Amino acid sequence: MSQTDIADFEPVLADAMRQIARHVEKEERGETRASGYAPLGEILETLDVDGWIERGNMRRGSFNAFFQDYLTHSVQLHHPLHIAHQVSVPDYPAALAAAINGFTNNPMAIYEMGPAAAAIEFAVINWMLSKVGWVPQPMHASERGGEIGHAAGVLTHGGSLANLTCLLAARARFAGDAWQRGAPTDAALLVPPASHYSVARAVGILGLGVDSIYELPADRFGVVQASDLKQAVQRVHGDGRRCMTIIANACATATGLHDPLRAIGEFCERENIWFHVDACHGASALLSPDHRHYLDGIELADSIVWDTHKMLQVPALCAAVLFRDAHSFADAFQQDASYLAYDRDVESYDSLPRAVECTKAALGFKVFMNLAWRGETALGEYVSDRYRAAHRFWQLIASQPGFECPYEPETNILCIRYGDDDAMQDWIRDELVRTGQAHITSAVVDGRRWLRLTVMNKLTDESTIRELLALIEQTAQRYRGV
Repeated sequence: MSQTDIADFEPVLADAMRQIARHVEKEERGETRASGYAPLGEILETLDVDGWIERGNMRRGSFNAFFQDYLTHSVQLHHPLHIAHQVSVPDYPAALAAAINGFTNNPMAIYEMGPAAAAIEFAVINWMLSKVGWVPQPMHASERGGEIGHAAGVLTHGGSLANLTCLLAARARFAGDAWQRGAPTDAALLVPPASHYSVARAVGILGLGVDSIYELPADRFGVVQASDLKQAVQRVHGDGRRCMTIIANACATATGLHDPLRAIGEFCERENIWFHVDACHGASALLSPDHRHYLDGIELADSIVWDTHKMLQVPALCAAVLFRDAHSFADAFQQDASYLAYDRDVESYDSLPRAVECTKAALGFKVFMNLAWRGETALGEYVSDRYRAAHRFWQLIASQPGFECPYEPETNILCIRYGDDDAMQDWIRDELVRTGQAHITSAVVDGRRWLRLTVMNKLTDESTIRELLALIEQTAQRYRGV
């Protein structure tokens, strides 16, 4: 970028920031639609995507018009009636870090390509390890050979990659020659029935085959029953397989409910089975004194995944892969790349041997900026506030005629239902999203279809929920032809 380009671009950047600020203000006041949904062809035509690709030559004035339309058709996360997916409403310090990352573009998996970003990731990972209750990694440590006695971790682009990395390490412990000889054919994974789809995807990628997945015994809401773990392992052995890992949810994606981590962890220790905790959503409750008890026993895990782009208000993507034993982490990847990883005595921190990605964004900078700007206590208070809000909403909704909730919420994820018709729940959700009146999701729990709310926005309050309930009732009447 030349000096002339910078001079031209600076006012465009200022315009974009002003547009974002004004748009967010409108979202927060509820002056936009809650959903920017429109059919694909309509959005392509409105944005003139094909025309811009063909013509090029976008400039300040045309960009401003284009960007306004782009914002209109984007997901309106800051709108109080956006209560849908487990995606953060980014706090401004972390969003600023994401913008800075876009300009500096330091692929910091190799220390010399992003020393400041790598140093910050090192510190952020150690902060997360200490929150779990593990020994942080020292600056001078070899993860291969000898006694270590400390934990380790890395930030990666999302929970799916994070789960894959953890299962790579579990496979390495289970079959040390798998990297060279291929996946063992007798491996089995005991997995909650409410596990995230990325677990099955990782199993397929690793060559273990989804037939190696066995569902753990669970109650009607998908919560694992620890008292039945021994029988579950015996079932695996009866099929001529060995148990590679047991996975627990903290919390389940659909319901927000937690598996009994301590009981499962103690069982895995007795049976010498790798214990993996998918805590993508729930691990941030480690910062909440009022809700940390849901994670009791998480320190017994061999590996944990923790998405900061959910409850730490960080822009996507930024997921932590954490290991109790640094040896286990080192064994996950067994490759050399002499043109990238150099033997040297210089104090550094290469995350390349620890992650799938080589060109890896400065993810830790986003987490760091929220910590530096807001402080750990404030981040914990946000988690507590949203968890408490969901509990109040549960009490409110359960008291309304025609509505029901299947269970008492443990997090900020809440399932609700209006009437007895499964098909109507989907129709209500689709209509609310299509019209932009509200953005919610749905899930099957206990064999029935429920509307699902994820309370991420600090502006979503009791009045918002009352408005949502009225919209649901009105939409249901249209479905019934009333």
